Formats: sequence, structure tokens, C-alpha cells
Amino acid sequence: MTQNTNPKDPKDPKDPSGTYDVVVVGGGAAGLSAALVLGRSRLRTLVVDAGEPRNAPSDHMQGYLTRDGMSPAEFLALGREEIARYGVELVRDRAVDVSRGEDFAVELSGGGTVHARRLIVTTGLRDELPTVPGVAERYGRDVLHCPFCHGWEVRDERFGVLATSPLSVHQALMVSGWSDDVTLFLHTVAERELSDDDLRRLAAAGVKVVPGEVAALRVEDDRLTGVRLADGTAHDRTVVFVAPKAVPQTGLMERLGAELQETPFGAYPVVDPTGRTSVPGVWTAGNAMGFAEQVVHAASGGYRAASAVVGDLIMSDLDAAVAE
Repeated sequence: MTQNTNPKDPKDPKDPSGTYDVVVVGGGAAGLSAALVLGRSRLRTLVVDAGEPRNAPSDHMQGYLTRDGMSPAEFLALGREEIARYGVELVRDRAVDVSRGEDFAVELSGGGTVHARRLIVTTGLRDELPTVPGVAERYGRDVLHCPFCHGWEVRDERFGVLATSPLSVHQALMVSGWSDDVTLFLHTVAERELSDDDLRRLAAAGVKVVPGEVAALRVEDDRLTGVRLADGTAHDRTVVFVAPKAVPQTGLMERLGAELQETPFGAYPVVDPTGRTSVPGVWTAGNAMGFAEQVVHAASGGYRAASAVVGDLIMSDLDAAVAE
């Protein structure tokens, strides 16, 4: 195990090289949390960060004890400062390929290849938003996706829910806990796709159901004011919830031959409780392993994966010493 007693500048090396104990691909909450544990464990660690956090459109994050209301950008900046104290290196680059031989070879888009004994992949996922004019522009402000993340801040406002599948019924029922004024716009979902149970629950929750395709969101003075349907009718709404399509960033996992499992939200790696994948020496955490991982879950998962990696390396080195 390589002790990081004389680390390079950890802030942003221009040309990372050599063999690391661990390369962490992804510099969000999961990756930085893992890197913190690895650095404190005296492992030579590199974080490869493409700088595309999923929650970048949001001005604040919620529900993280002691960090409630902090901006995602500030959270990541503090995390980078913390890992630098322990000699962890960070490069702003993208891992475009990976192969496995005696170690893992990670190819970077900026040129060059870094090597690692172990790999933690925290590449997250990408949200594909409904192609309704106004949705992308307002996303993270008054177009939202998660009531746990934003519900308190918009409580008791006039909610709309833009349906893109029958699963949107569940979203409408959930957000009714934060407002008594909720309208479900069926958009691309036909009324016949709703079950009797769906209709009964919507009625019990007081959710109004409006058929017809949504043409655009109405914005006035930089504020969402309503939803306009294709037939020209308009409905006053101040908040719209959407369900983005989750696109897992599993390219590196697929190149390594990791086993994936299909879910209603995409295919994710099969993992054990520590985040260990089916590929020996590879762990994952955060949204790279599941759709519903919030920031606090991602940080916890990164810690758990890194702890397992530390133990794996220590035992591997001890076994090698015994064998010699």
C-alpha cells in the first residue's frame, strides 16, 4: 500500500501520472466523500472530475444535516479543500476509457493514462428533461423534480405535475403533501392508462386531472405563472414538477464487463452493500448505482465504498507478504 507522505499539489495537477492506490472517477458528493476517507487512510488517490454535477441547476440543497440550504457549488468547493489536506490529487478531466490488466488503466480525454490498483466509479447520471418550452430554462428554480429537495421552499403554492408516464401519478400524489392545490397535466399520458386505483387516490388527494398535451410554460417577469395546453387553454401554476428521464453514466462499467440490472429508471451495476461491483477491484457509489441517491446518501455511499477499498488493499498486501 503506497503511503501518501509526499503528495503532489492536490488542487489541479496538469499531468497526473504513475500508479495510484485508488482512482476515483467522479468528483461529486460520493467521489469526494470516498476521496476523503482514502486520503485519511494514507492512500495515494486521484479524483478525476469532469465538473458536471447533476444538481448544478439548483441554488441550494436540502435535507443534509448541518448543510441544509447550502449551495451545491459551495458544498463541492469545501469538499475539494478537505481532500487536499490529505494529499488527494484532483484533475479536471473526463475518463473516457478503462481497461483492466495487472492494474486499472484509465484513459483521460485530455490525454494520458493513469493507473490504479482499485477503482471507485461515481459518475452519476444525466437527467433528460421533457421537451416542453420553458422546462429546461426554469429547471431548478420553479420547475422541480423532488419534493424532498424543494417541497418546503414552495409549500402551499399552486403546483402542476407534468406527466410523462403513468408513474407521474405517484409524483402528483407525493407532492400533494406540500400543497392542497395540485393539478396533474396528463400531457403525453392517455386517461385510459390510469388505473382505477390511480383515479381514486388522485380524487382522495384532491388532485385535479387535466388531459391534453402541454405546449409550453408561461413565464412573466422571470417567474413561472402558468401552463399552456396545445388547445390554447391556460392554467395558472407557480410551480411545476417534472420527472426527468434518468440516463445512468455506465460507460466505464460496461467497458469493464460489470453486471448490470434493469430498473424502471435505467440499468445500474449489481453491487453488494459496500458498493462492490461484479468486477474485482471496482466499487461504485451515488447515482452511479441508483436513481434515488440524494446528496446525503451519495456521501454515505462514498464513505462506505472507500472503507471497503481500504480494507481490501490492506488484506491484499498482507496476503502477498505472507505468500512471500
